[in-house]
Amino acid sequence: HSVSLHSNKDENTDILTYEAQKMIGHGAFGAVFIANVLETGETVAIKKVLQDRRFKNRELQTLRMISKRPHPYIVSLRHYFISQGTKSDDVYLNLVMDFVPDTIYSISRYFAKRKEQMPLLSVKVYVFQLARALAHIHGMGICHR
Repeated sequence: HSVSLHSNKDENTDILTYEAQKMIGHGAFGAVFIANVLETGETVAIKKVLQDRRFKNRELQTLRMISKRPHPYIVSLRHYFISQGTKSDDVYLNLVMDFVPDTIYSISRYFAKRKEQMPLLSVKVYVFQLARALAHIHGMGICHR
């Protein structure tokens, strides 16, 4: 499934086409797909979130704030677009972000399946990166939930 769109990030008017490959995660608020940017060959992640009219969704606002003050340990928002669902009143916010192939969860599962402990140095690096990222967004007045 491909989507062509004008970029909504800053004043860039390039047309980009995203081709979703497969779902790589899902949760209470939406699903995450791995996708290719056909014009560049880059791999990205697209988080597709159903917009519930009963609640104010601040995710786009928050990600746009963070993209103005990027941090090496925080995934960047590249673009976003709105799409319609199968039901006429379903509206989805699609957040195009950098694709990160591994997560702390996948790495911890890797070691757990082998009944091995994660190396202490790796644990220290991940905790350091997490703490630095949280300090960065807290300094911007953003609280991660």
